[in-house]
Amino acid sequence: MNRTTPLAVIALVTAVPAAAQDNSMADVEIRAEPVAPGIAVLFGAGGNIGVSHGADGTVLIDDQFAPLTERIQAAVGELGAEPVRFLINTHWHGDHSGGNENFGEAGALIMAHDNVRVRMATEQTTQFGNTPASPPAALPVVTYEDGLKLHLNGDTVHAIHMHNGHTDGDSVIRWENANVVHMGDLFFHRISLPFIDRESGGSAQGMLAAVERVLEMTDAESRIIPGHGPLATRADLEAYRAMLADIIGQVRAAIDGGQTLEQIQAMNIAADYEIEDGFIDGPTFVGFVHASLTDPDAMAHSHGEHGSDEH
Repeated sequence: MNRTTPLAVIALVTAVPAAAQDNSMADVEIRAEPVAPGIAVLFGAGGNIGVSHGADGTVLIDDQFAPLTERIQAAVGELGAEPVRFLINTHWHGDHSGGNENFGEAGALIMAHDNVRVRMATEQTTQFGNTPASPPAALPVVTYEDGLKLHLNGDTVHAIHMHNGHTDGDSVIRWENANVVHMGDLFFHRISLPFIDRESGGSAQGMLAAVERVLEMTDAESRIIPGHGPLATRADLEAYRAMLADIIGQVRAAIDGGQTLEQIQAMNIAADYEIEDGFIDGPTFVGFVHASLTDPDAMAHSHGEHGSDEH
């Protein structure tokens, strides 16, 4: 698995010209790992890619970066799958949607939450810099508010909106019969403390709520694809939920006790959960949590104010 960190690749896609992206990704290899019959995960640079394939066509969940499209297509072919028919973006970030234009032009039908199209269609500003508006071919053609279902390859594939978690446009993808879930960047597994994009309507509370919803729809046999990191189990997600709840609870208690952000960060609340070489450190994550708790109205200023009724 290529060790380019998600933070580095997000910065890369927002601030580095396309030619430099090509050079930086020249050595990236796309590695496939089976998850269930007809379902695989592809690892490369950027967000993990889910692949569902069978007689009814191939569904891709996220697509990493444009320079990797041919390698991703080749990896899909090596699974014995047909060219991509449907593409679902779990959210708008370029390390998950950078290949959209290529796949759209190749004939894939792109789908995502309403807010993904809104954000991709306009210039976005995050802590990594400015991301220009995407070309029309890269934009989702089918969008939804709460979710949708695809009845393909002997399974029912649910795309379920989880509002104001990592961003305001996150979707969790669940294969009902195969008992597999792709969580996008609502779940960072064994690679770093999570990144919460506050500028895109993300919040710690929303991330925790999304994790709890996924726990409700999974069991001990479920296979879980995180946005970044290795394939996971429900027990792994339970540990992640406990981490989020612990840090949020401690930060909330410190705020209630009159502590400032700097004082709270100095308490090293997240130190026990930090991962060596992780790209989000404890103080940074505590900052995300503090901002989420002290400025919850920021979520209302984002595009995502709708819940989901699909379970």
